[in-house]
Amino acid sequence: SSGINAEWPLRPGGVGVHYRGSTRTTDHGRNCQNWNRDWPHIHGYHSPKYSWAGVGDHTNCRNPDYEGKPWCYTTNLLHRWEYCAIPRCSRDDFEFYKF
Repeated sequence: SSGINAEWPLRPGGVGVHYRGSTRTTDHGRNCQNWNRDWPHIHGYHSPKYSWAGVGDHTNCRNPDYEGKPWCYTTNLLHRWEYCAIPRCSRDDFEFYKF
């Protein structure tokens, strides 16, 4: 076991490249498009080329390009992509940062 809990919030200062949780809505409440589909938005993040990033036949938020935090293409024709509604941990949540 890697010791990583995929549903944990994002670590302080992290961008969620290794996030493997099941969040599939954006900060604005929009649904995410399946990573293996090109509708409604055409993109180049198809697996297996980007399987290292956790994209595939699902609609979960991921961060295959080291953006600010996990994101997804939306199912809304007017909104191509958005960041996802994943909370960020506080440094206070980690013993290491407590003095």
